Amino acid sequence: MDIKDLKSLIKMVTETDITEFELEGAEEKIHIKRGCTPQVVQYQAPAPMMAIPQPVAAPVAAAAPAPVAAPAAPAPAVAAGKEVASPIVGTFYRAPAPDAAPYVEVGQVVEKGQVLCIVEAMKLMNEIEAEFRCKIVQICKENAQPVEFGEPLFIVEPM
Repeated sequence: MDIKDLKSLIKMVTETDITEFELEGAEEKIHIKRGCTPQVVQYQAPAPMMAIPQPVAAPVAAAAPAPVAAPAAPAPAVAAGKEVASPIVGTFYRAPAPDAAPYVEVGQVVEKGQVLCIVEAMKLMNEIEAEFRCKIVQICKENAQPVEFGEPLFIVEPM
């Protein structure tokens, strides 16, 4: 087989979907293989780190008085009632403008559909309205404070 025939065989293999070609004659043997065989690469995760045990201190003599633990700081009191949660992530505003009066105050009774606050998200001002007639028991956020989805904004008492 001359070089011209060999080139035409290679061209035939590259122009078709054939990935392997073998020709065996009396005097010669031709094996053409296209592409490479995929290799599987396996990675092993590193072994978890084990905690090093700390030496245990020797027991203290019984004559020494035990230290008295300081009382834990009391958790902030959460008023009883129903939460009005933020429907979106954004910035909480109590008033429509920095120099305007807040929409609601603690102790105020609001009607269904009345605006309680604004949550700004991506430069859009989203008014949060009361879903039912209620009394404002607690305002959970400070003005211009960031809020997360589902985070309580107000505690209200349904009426």
